[in-house]
Amino acid sequence: MLKLEIVTPERRVVDIEAESVTVPTASGEAGILTNHAPLISALKPGVLTYAAKGATEKLAISSGFVEVSGNQVSVLTDVAESPEEVDAERARADREEAERELAANSTAAEEENESVRERLDLANARLSLAASR
Repeated sequence: MLKLEIVTPERRVVDIEAESVTVPTASGEAGILTNHAPLISALKPGVLTYAAKGATEKLAISSGFVEVSGNQVSVLTDVAESPEEVDAERARADREEAERELAANSTAAEEENESVRERLDLANARLSLAASR
C-alpha cells in the first residue's frame, strides 16, 4: 500500500492509503505502485487518478510537484478538485479565454505562452472530470 497525501496551499485534499496512483508529469503520465523507485518530478495540469478501498478516484490538478519516497507519495499542487467541486461553466470560460490568448499570441515564443497553456490544460482537465460525473 501507498500513503498518498495531496496538499494545496489552502488544505490537505487527500490523506489515504492507496493501491496505485497515476499523475500527469512534465514528461508524461507516471504510474506509481507499492515499492516504486524514489522519484521527484514536476507535475503538469491534468487528471490525477488513485485507487483506494476498491474505488478509483480522480482529481483535476494544476502544476506542482510529486515526490515518491518509500511507499509515501506526496503531491504538492496549487489546485486539486474532485468532480463535484468542478464548476464546468467556469472551466469552459477559462478554456475559451486561454484559446483566444493563444490565438492572439500565436507568433510569440513557446515559453511566453507557457502559463496560458497551463491554464488551458487545467480547464480541459476540469471539463474532462466534470463530463465523467
